[in-house]
Amino acid sequence: MSPDLVLLGNLLVDDIVYADGSTRMAQPGGAMLYSSLAAVLWGTSTGCVSVQGDDYPLAMLETLRARGVDLGGVRRLGRNGIRTWLLYEGTLRRVIHRLGCPTHEQVSPAPDDVPLAWRRARAFHLAPMPLATQTALVQAIRAWEDPAAPAFISVDPYVLVTPDTVAAWRTLLAHVDAFLPSEDEMLLPGVADDPVGVLGSLASGRLRFVFSKRGAHGGVVYDAVERRLHEWPAITPPSVEPTGAGDAFMAGFVSARLEGLTVEDALRRASITAGFAIAGIGPAGLLDATRQRADALLAAWGQLEEEER
Repeated sequence: MSPDLVLLGNLLVDDIVYADGSTRMAQPGGAMLYSSLAAVLWGTSTGCVSVQGDDYPLAMLETLRARGVDLGGVRRLGRNGIRTWLLYEGTLRRVIHRLGCPTHEQVSPAPDDVPLAWRRARAFHLAPMPLATQTALVQAIRAWEDPAAPAFISVDPYVLVTPDTVAAWRTLLAHVDAFLPSEDEMLLPGVADDPVGVLGSLASGRLRFVFSKRGAHGGVVYDAVERRLHEWPAITPPSVEPTGAGDAFMAGFVSARLEGLTVEDALRRASITAGFAIAGIGPAGLLDATRQRADALLAAWGQLEEEER
């Protein structure tokens, strides 16, 4: 049986360095960890396609299984995987692969890693990976999907969106439904002053949603169908650590769209999910989150908006 949402990306071991000089070493990480926890929080049937290095903490994988995440698409690498430095400087984060590790391509899934039974899933999300890897995966997903009921395909970038890379991005994005870069990944001139024009310039083919995520400050998404900009406000919970917030945001948004919720309701869910991610160290905030608490926050948000009207 296929999960509704298939996540494709990396399981990495992180060495985290904060701006104040404090560190956390050898932490289980990778987009698959945070996006999986966020998706199952909302009851979304979720499967992971990834490559597991021998050094990835097995206890965390067992935690994912216990939460209902299907790891049937996770392949053993047979050696240690990538270990990354996550360097936080103000609101920016840099990712540096440690020396002596496999290449990013070697620890990223390929189309053949997707189980046959999962290839008609309702949604696929591609986490940050090399552009050639993401392109091959999107081409395969498009070949598998039923034209009468196409999957929802979303992509997070690893390659920055710049004037030099935008042509390659446009080629890929014409075949997906949502693109979710953060403001430090969307580096096209003028995006801050003219988000409709700049984000809208990427929307061709089937691409509908083009995001500019601004971390704790909220963000905007251009909807090419409605031809308008949607904005979501700053995340109100105090931030303990921002790692995984973008992955959680994506899972909240996609899970809501799978349920047929409006764009506004999907953004509310996405923001609340990201809020859980930043409320604890590493995945602790998402591990502590409950559906009851999430629904209560959504209800409180709706009530506040009613009062403001």
